[in-house]
Amino acid sequence: MKLSAWAYTPERHWHLSLFMEKNATLKLTEQYDTIRCEGDWTLDGIEQLEREKFSFRGLSFFDKKTQTSKPTASAVTIEGSAIQAMDTAGALLLFRSKKALEKVGQSVILQGFKAHHTDLLQIVANNSHPQNAPPKPPFFLERLGRWTCQGLNQITDFLAFVGETFIVLLHSIISPSHIRWKTLFANLYSDGVTALPIVGLLTFLTGIVLTFQGGSQLSTYGANIFIVDLVGITMLREMAPLLTAIIVAGRSGSAYTAQIGTMHLTEEIDALRTLGIAPMELLVLPKLLALMVLMPLLCAYADIVGIFGSMIIASLSFNVSMGDYLARFPESVSLTNYLIGIGKAPVFAAAIVLVGCYQGFQVKEGGADVVGKQVTISVVQSIFLVIVVDALFSVLFSLLGIGLI
Repeated sequence: MKLSAWAYTPERHWHLSLFMEKNATLKLTEQYDTIRCEGDWTLDGIEQLEREKFSFRGLSFFDKKTQTSKPTASAVTIEGSAIQAMDTAGALLLFRSKKALEKVGQSVILQGFKAHHTDLLQIVANNSHPQNAPPKPPFFLERLGRWTCQGLNQITDFLAFVGETFIVLLHSIISPSHIRWKTLFANLYSDGVTALPIVGLLTFLTGIVLTFQGGSQLSTYGANIFIVDLVGITMLREMAPLLTAIIVAGRSGSAYTAQIGTMHLTEEIDALRTLGIAPMELLVLPKLLALMVLMPLLCAYADIVGIFGSMIIASLSFNVSMGDYLARFPESVSLTNYLIGIGKAPVFAAAIVLVGCYQGFQVKEGGADVVGKQVTISVVQSIFLVIVVDALFSVLFSLLGIGLI
């Protein structure tokens, strides 16, 4: 018995009141054919029954020793005329207990319940149907099939986006007046000039690391001068273009996705189409052209800074003067290595722009978390695609017999 502040009236309105709440109770007739429900079958009223882990199994219908049903009438009647109040918690407990009796072969009849209590039991029964139960987790092969289909659909959509982009590019080359020159030059500055410090710093440190690691091994054989060969070929052919592409993917590729994704959420993309402005021409093409021009320049800049860092460490730690370094460099590092590195850069740029813009257009609805998710996917996929393309270049050059010198 305790005070409660809310009651449910037959008129189905909640109102504030003070009354003495009576716990829900059950009484079983001697013939085992009728269960009388009394008290308040509410969240607070059934607390005692819940603590006792109530079920009709404990009432007398089942022998506790043999766990079998005792002889009883063909039908069990649940009498609810003495129920004072009922909410969904009490109705759910009553419904589950009724189902427990039916599961072991008892026929159950509900009798004497007030109309609004009957309606509440019916609502609980409808919403407790097995079809509303949470679905079982899919089998592993089913999940694998779904992931495969989703992956294939994404690849198909991405290839369609690539095709559309290059159609727009071809059209713009034929008609240069369609190129947004102002946007293009803005991208040249934001993606190129402002990227010089970070690209220079990382390639400078990479040149230092390569010289230390390679020089420490070469010096044991008195072959310090071959540091020039090792660092020069590695830096010009692989490290400079790859590092530059990874930095640009993390820096500019993520910005492309965030910009286009945010414009999607704020419906600016739809506004552009309404004004007759093609989003591909305004948002994708200037970025593609700008980065394809910038990447070879950034790559050449990275070559210079990386070699300069190598020269400093070779001079200070391995007795290879800058004069000797510069004299050895054109002899050991051919122009082919430089051109290979520079030639990869525009392809890396195209991969970064296409992935970044494509993921931006995939932001359909949601909030900032959706944009953040697509930015993460964009950066990961851009770097992955850059490394895959670099590996394909290596295989291609090997098949074509393009050597290291």
